[in-house]
Amino acid sequence: MDSPPTSIAKVRALFEASIATKQLVLRDCLPDIIRIAEVCVISLRAGGKILFCGNGGSAADAQHLAAELLVRLRPHVNRAPMAAIALTLDSSSLTACGNDYGYECYFERMVQGLGRPGDVLIGISTSGKSANVIRALQAARERQMLAIGLLGCGGQPALAHCQHALVVPSGETGRIQESHIAAGHAIMELIEDSLFPAATGTVEL
Repeated sequence: MDSPPTSIAKVRALFEASIATKQLVLRDCLPDIIRIAEVCVISLRAGGKILFCGNGGSAADAQHLAAELLVRLRPHVNRAPMAAIALTLDSSSLTACGNDYGYECYFERMVQGLGRPGDVLIGISTSGKSANVIRALQAARERQMLAIGLLGCGGQPALAHCQHALVVPSGETGRIQESHIAAGHAIMELIEDSLFPAATGTVEL
């Protein structure tokens, strides 16, 4: 069955917008991506861990990126696990906190309970306005952790609480999320290359 011209145009426009947004990230945010990877490497080398948090699609990205570190990133690279956890995995804690204290406190309490000085928190918010992510970033800094944001829509007010951040230059949620995961994969590969250079000599094409 032939696809309607309007559907073809829609899909083409979405792909072109995604590519254009990633090109802007590559032009404007490359130093941010590299610096985020560097500080994560410093933390992991010192025995720290990387915590991730986000809501909705960003919660899925948090879990995705944590799994890349904890389990495996590239199929040809066999190496030890790296300490990483997504703060969205525990449904009992999530619902208990939402019921007892309020959902906006959840990531904050997880950081307070699990975070240690020298750890890294990566808070993901496409709008930059997620209250629970902002509170987690604040809690991370109070605990002498490093607060990092993967943000969009200008980044504020979350950006004000980050020591390092990637702010995707877009106001479209889908385009921001697509760039977050592309940048996230780049960060994860840089981390793996730094910590396991002997295991990453083969370039995957």
